[in-house]
Amino acid sequence: MPFTGEELDALRERAAAEGRSVEAFAHDAVMAVVNEHRRLFDEAADHVLKASTELDGRLA
Repeated sequence: MPFTGEELDALRERAAAEGRSVEAFAHDAVMAVVNEHRRLFDEAADHVLKASTELDGRLA
């Protein structure tokens, strides 16, 4: 993954502050974004399903 020098410095500083390797820190950060996206998608899908079920009930 390409980073600018400034971004890489910030990444190194943050990882060091947590006592972790850059690789472990970056991996966990990426996975947090992936998991949050999945959670938001699931939440939106549940909302649409509930709204659709309510609408179907009103139309029946």
